[in-house]
Amino acid sequence: MDVTLRELVPGDAEELLRLQHTLDEETAFMMLEPGERQSSVQQVAEMIQSFAESAASILIGATADGQLGGYVAAKGGGANRNRHSAYIVIGVQKCCQGKGVGSALLRELDAWARKNGIVRLELTVMKHNERAIALYTKSGFSVEGTKMKSLKVNGEWVDEYYMSKIIEA
Repeated sequence: MDVTLRELVPGDAEELLRLQHTLDEETAFMMLEPGERQSSVQQVAEMIQSFAESAASILIGATADGQLGGYVAAKGGGANRNRHSAYIVIGVQKCCQGKGVGSALLRELDAWARKNGIVRLELTVMKHNERAIALYTKSGFSVEGTKMKSLKVNGEWVDEYYMSKIIEA
């Protein structure tokens, strides 16, 4: 599988929205349920543009075999006191999982963070998402705590781990 990583631009909005809808259908590990995402292509393009205009945020896509198969979004703090920190969301389509796409996205994110003064990366992950926890741990994240009854998925309460990674200079 040939994978290319690059920062997404507003022209990628339609493909990113397609990927997000696919992820909503494929997994219960993302935030939105199937049919819940109401974003238009224009709204996604505006969101991508807002990431591009922020020195503390980035949206990186992974194109595999000519199609967007994964992404990582890092949203940096907007105040002086938290500008060094970014909250991340990552999604990798099933057909691209287990092939190094997630690891590559996180390595690319690390390189961007080092260049842009981001010292802390943070995320939440469902406690039973063992595959994602293994990826994050392998990439240097550690569990800081547990958010009890953080989400309700398919009528069941789900706890989440809060994980972070400190980027050493």
